[in-house]
Amino acid sequence: MGFDKVNPCLTCGACCALYRASFYWAEADDVTENGVPVELTRQLTPFRRCMLTVGVDKKRCIALQGIIGAGVACGIYEKRASVCRDFAAAWDHGVPNPRCDAARAVFNLPPLTPAEWDAPDNFPKAA
Repeated sequence: MGFDKVNPCLTCGACCALYRASFYWAEADDVTENGVPVELTRQLTPFRRCMLTVGVDKKRCIALQGIIGAGVACGIYEKRASVCRDFAAAWDHGVPNPRCDAARAVFNLPPLTPAEWDAPDNFPKAA
C-alpha cells in the first residue's frame, strides 16, 4: 500500500507565518548543543528569545521556506524550538486545534479535517 496523503503541514505553513515563535532562551545553540541557531533569534525578555521574522508584515518566521498554502518546510526542522515542536496541526492525533484553523483562515486556507490524516493502519507494515 502506498502513501496517498501528504502531511497537511507541508502544504500549509500558516502558523509559521502568523504566530511568533518565542521560547526559553537556553534552547538556542549558544547554550544547548544542536539548539535553535542563535543567529536566527532575538532576545524578547531576559528569559525568552523569539525567532526573527521577515516579510512585509514582519510575522513570517525566518526559518520558513516555501510558499504558504502550496509547499513549505522548516529550514531548521531538527533544531526547531519546543514551541514549534509542541504546536499540533488541527486533527493531528485526532484532536482539533482552533489556533491552527485560525492561522489557516488568515491565508484563505480551509480548516483541516480528521480525514486529512492517515490512520495508523494505513501505514505499511514493517518487514
